[in-house]
Amino acid sequence: MKTSELRQLNGEELRKKEKEMREELFKLRFQHGIRKLENPARLRQLRKNIARVQTVLTEQA
Repeated sequence: MKTSELRQLNGEELRKKEKEMREELFKLRFQHGIRKLENPARLRQLRKNIARVQTVLTEQA
């Protein structure tokens, strides 16, 4: 998700988005421990998107 798209969301929507991403990241890490992922690059993408959301939340505060 692009930073410009995130800046258009309000704080509550950003927190909800971050929570969803963290849950997905947790599930992917768990699957990665059990078996090989189809797209292991998704882990890195999620971490970066979470960081983007946190940055926008900090900017808004």
